[in-house]
Amino acid sequence: MRNIKYFTILAAVAATIITSCNGFLDMQPSNSSNAANAMSTPEDAQVIINGIMRAMTSSDYYGRNFIMYGDAKGGDLTIYSSGRGLDALYSFNHTATSGSYSGFWETGYYCIMQINNLLENIDKLEKGGSTGFSFYKGQALTLRALIYFDLVRVYSLPYNYEKDSYGVPDITTTLEAKAKPGRATVKENYARIISDLTEAEPLLAEDKSPRMGYIGYYANIAEQARVKLYMENYEGALADAKTIIEDKAYSLYTPDEWVDSWKKQFGSESIFELGIDPIADLGTASLGFYLMRYGQINGAQGWFLASDYFLNRLGEDKNDVRWGVMDNDESVKDTGTERRGACYKYLGSTDLSGDGKETYTAVNIKVIRLSEIYLIAAEAELHAANPDKAQAAIYLNAIRKRSPDLAPATAGTITDDMILNERSKELFCEGQRFFDMIRMNKTIEYNDDFKDVPVSTREKTIDRTFGKIVLPIPQDEINANQIIASEQNEAYK
Repeated sequence: MRNIKYFTILAAVAATIITSCNGFLDMQPSNSSNAANAMSTPEDAQVIINGIMRAMTSSDYYGRNFIMYGDAKGGDLTIYSSGRGLDALYSFNHTATSGSYSGFWETGYYCIMQINNLLENIDKLEKGGSTGFSFYKGQALTLRALIYFDLVRVYSLPYNYEKDSYGVPDITTTLEAKAKPGRATVKENYARIISDLTEAEPLLAEDKSPRMGYIGYYANIAEQARVKLYMENYEGALADAKTIIEDKAYSLYTPDEWVDSWKKQFGSESIFELGIDPIADLGTASLGFYLMRYGQINGAQGWFLASDYFLNRLGEDKNDVRWGVMDNDESVKDTGTERRGACYKYLGSTDLSGDGKETYTAVNIKVIRLSEIYLIAAEAELHAANPDKAQAAIYLNAIRKRSPDLAPATAGTITDDMILNERSKELFCEGQRFFDMIRMNKTIEYNDDFKDVPVSTREKTIDRTFGKIVLPIPQDEINANQIIASEQNEAYK
């Protein structure tokens, strides 16, 4: 009976999340499904969190579009031909009514509303004398911080550029349908993110053991390191990164292990990984399918492939182990020249092995990996108030050794660009590149040289002064909330 009860709660939460639409003002907590009201034990809280994380794997969020967003807009992915789907991520052809990718807003805020509802119910139960909820509260707070961090990066200017500009609405309680919250500032959003992470940290520290498929202590610390790096709080980012590295709860793959690591669930580098249940496998709408070579199997359209810029970067070392997850893309059939621009991280391997599940497209999404933490440590050490460039090089070389023919970095050679290039090579197709380029005030160049890629909504190069580096607030939200209507991002007014 207990297992049936938990499955019913999870199914109710997941179904409510997945079928929701329109603006977040229409997305009431799952009281209608009795999921939150049914919660009476810590185990119930975990099942509700499971449902929220499952919603995060939708194609509108980590299941596909959010990852695509970072690499297509960042110039590491390109399109071979237009009209196949998600072109606007590359062309920036966004308006409030077309190509708005409103799923980021809808899914993000629905998850936040579920989290808020869960936290309120935990608070009620604790006030009534119930115990054992601390760890689950820590998970919920950390997830809320992660989602807010994603939302503020998509809809708002970088913290180190315009921190007093419009952020996203800061919602920490359940809302009535008539509520019309306005946008907070970017600075206020980051304050909320840090506050949630800080509050959650001691709750999760009760048990620091690695959590497979769940938010744990180290996932919280890793997210703090990420956020602080974006805020240019280098000392804080470095301290958090060092905590993870020095505690040795996770370990880097050797170069020989790296390629096969993508066939594994919850490997030694995976600090936070969203599990993809085969029942919820996105199949032909999955991230892996959208990165697969055109025509490899029926329906594979070759939606996105690596740009020349990325391939030239990876090509600095022909023996770089990361070539092992790349395969020829469709340009080969036209040119007869090998071009390994198809990425197979989310298919397990180039032979479609998956990660051990029945379907090869149901590969887990690795949200935070230990290799990223080493790269954060390298950048933060390089920019610390008292930088240790030799130590920064040590952190970078722990990842750079995946390119065996490249000279190791030294105190005299390490630079921001060297770290940025390594982030591109290591985190390719993990949704980071665009945000890295924008926060570091770099110019992004796009590979518009394929046969059918008309782009009229941006130049071939952009920087963070380009208005459409942020998405529009979706039209449904504008229609529902006149306060938000007056706060639309400037490029879409």
